[in-house]
Amino acid sequence: MEYRINILVPGDWPQVRTIYLEGIATGHATFEPEPPEWEKWDSSHVAAPRLVARTNGQVAAWAALSRVSARKVYAGVAEVSIYVGAKYRRKGVGDALLAALIEGSEKNGFWTLQAGIFPENTASIELHKKHGFRVLGTREKVGKMAFGELQGKWRDVVLMERRSKVVGVD
Repeated sequence: MEYRINILVPGDWPQVRTIYLEGIATGHATFEPEPPEWEKWDSSHVAAPRLVARTNGQVAAWAALSRVSARKVYAGVAEVSIYVGAKYRRKGVGDALLAALIEGSEKNGFWTLQAGIFPENTASIELHKKHGFRVLGTREKVGKMAFGELQGKWRDVVLMERRSKVVGVD
């Protein structure tokens, strides 16, 4: 499958939102019961990098970063969000997109990337490991699901981290 990695622009939101909904439907992508409105999503993610993978003009996947803290000391630390559309999973799109996100994060001064992943989402854990993330541990019963078949169930989250070899190495 051919695809291109592009900057995510506001006009991509309807397709990005649909992919987010597909992730939510798995029950293993997020604690969120539904995607936020564009304005809230926009304000909670750093301006760059924000990326989409496109195939035949359609958004197949998206990735973005969120700051983990407003404190200056953590200015180069961000949390990764990456979602691949249901029909594009296991086709290399997520692999290319995460590589591009890492490259873009370093160009934008991020020295540490974190990911919080449900243990059941083994494909995401393996993808992150492939790109240099290591498992720091499991945050036990860190939150309760508020929707779906798992509503009311406490969930663990695997905390992963990647330290840049090019940014913040002084």
